Amino acid sequence: MTINLNKGQQISLSKSDGSALTSVRMGLGWQAAAKKGFLAKLTGGGGAIDLDASAVLFAAGQPTDVVFFQHLVSDDGSVRHTGDNLTGGAGAGDDDETIMVDLARVPARIDQIVFTVNSFTGQTFTEVQNAFCRLVDETTGTELARYTLTGGGGHTAQIMAKVYRQGGAWQMKAIGEPATGRTFQDLLPAIAPHL
Repeated sequence: MTINLNKGQQISLSKSDGSALTSVRMGLGWQAAAKKGFLAKLTGGGGAIDLDASAVLFAAGQPTDVVFFQHLVSDDGSVRHTGDNLTGGAGAGDDDETIMVDLARVPARIDQIVFTVNSFTGQTFTEVQNAFCRLVDETTGTELARYTLTGGGGHTAQIMAKVYRQGGAWQMKAIGEPATGRTFQDLLPAIAPHL
């Protein structure tokens, strides 16, 4: 059963039988917002939007590694990006970009993994619709949680969610914080208050 998360809400990442999840997938989907007006009718309305998903690994509040379209696998091999999508289009359906996390392999010193999305080309979220991130139990394919980005806005990035260790178990928190930046490096100051 999927939990639809609200901004700031958190859930435990343990299975219903009490066992811990071992592998999860963070999926990101979006569509280009339909354009309005006379020119939109002539050109067919929508267009391509290039959003980029990233996962920043933290140890004691310090970034130690990142997985994104130019560095697809973390140095320890526990986090893997499946590749860059330059157009979007899945929206309310399938994932456009995915990041796999082998929770059992994440080094003990890594206590948080923050998932972000940014527009490298500088398009704002007013040009995006049906954006979401979701967490899937990779072992069973079951969707565990979904956070839907609503409201658009003039920002170029979003701090979507994080998974973090608490009391020896992994938790997930939906952050949903708008930010400005074209790369994950630009977003580090916006991430800091959520660590």
